Amino acid sequence: MTTSSVRRNVFLLASCQALFMTTSSAIISTAPIVGGVLLSEESRALATLPLALQFVAMAITTIPASLYMGRFGRKVGFITGAMIGVCGGVLGAYAITQGDFVLFCIASLFTGSFNGFCHYFRFAAADVSTDAFRSKAISYVLAGSVFAALLGPTLARNTYDVLPVSYAGVYLALIAVYLMVAVIVSFVDIPRPSAEQRKAAGGRPLSEIARQPKFIIAVCAATFGYLVMSFLMTVTPIAMGVCGFTFSDSSYVIQAHVLGMYAPAFITGHLINRYGVNNILIVGSILCGASIVIHLSGIGFMNFLSGLVLIGVGWNFLFTGGTTLLTQTYTPEEKAKVQGLNDFFIWGTISIGAVTSGAVQHSVGWSAVNLVMAPLVVIVFATTLWLRFSGGKKSSEQSSA
Repeated sequence: MTTSSVRRNVFLLASCQALFMTTSSAIISTAPIVGGVLLSEESRALATLPLALQFVAMAITTIPASLYMGRFGRKVGFITGAMIGVCGGVLGAYAITQGDFVLFCIASLFTGSFNGFCHYFRFAAADVSTDAFRSKAISYVLAGSVFAALLGPTLARNTYDVLPVSYAGVYLALIAVYLMVAVIVSFVDIPRPSAEQRKAAGGRPLSEIARQPKFIIAVCAATFGYLVMSFLMTVTPIAMGVCGFTFSDSSYVIQAHVLGMYAPAFITGHLINRYGVNNILIVGSILCGASIVIHLSGIGFMNFLSGLVLIGVGWNFLFTGGTTLLTQTYTPEEKAKVQGLNDFFIWGTISIGAVTSGAVQHSVGWSAVNLVMAPLVVIVFATTLWLRFSGGKKSSEQSSA
């Protein structure tokens, strides 16, 4: 591929990432509210169930979606995922107008499945890139999520009352966004899988691949980094409320956190190319650790703000670096099953965190939540530091993948 075609493909994938994250942001902003509206007063404790089911569906979809794309190609897979999302949008709008909570939960399973497909945009960027540009391509696609931080809440705010039944309009608007993803991805030039790549059992057994130190560290960095970040992000508004801060205060902190997560993506790929993926993973774990130290040192506004910004940046380094390191662990015919297993670990863990984070905060408090997350950060730091100084140092740092 020429440089111009690679950059064009990455731009289109970043656009799809922005639209995908826009739908996710809009649903996160509205689904718990809709759940509460559809339930009776005595059943309001289940208001977050639809959102939790979306995470569960995303985790369950990851492996089948990767194998499906491995057989039929990324483009077919993404379009299929978008059509599943359309079904979720239709069901969601209908469920809201009918006041049907169960049907709304089913709609969440569909939108979660769409998410399970779309999280492979970052791997598609690796597929369409040269070796030298791969880490930058992954980073640029993730950077598309910056725009979703603004577009998602804006979409929800401007469409929730366009129909007689509140929030039904949000899900109708999501249908248009899902279709836009399908249209844009159809213009991406993604290589079709070869005959060897279409064999789901091609290459080495997963058990052998999963024993590689690079694989273990890549999965740990992305999974633990994501879990620590999402856990602390989820409970921060609750903790700030307990400490006497207003909703406006916590929303400002969350907005700054989201920028911390995605704004560095514009340069993370450059940093990986220049300093090596292992060093970026080490810095990411240090930033996450610094966030926990700041949170434990006080409960002032700046503690919450600076801590959450730091953990956002740390997550970006760990997730981008983990994804980049993972691409060094498999051959082309192995990538579908390896990527599927990797994302199953990540989103399965996040699903558990999404379901339990509120209860953990309520049970043990803000300081204890940070202490519970600290060992995960230590594990990532220790393992990446070991890889940095092990025999794999040279290949890891010189490879841009």
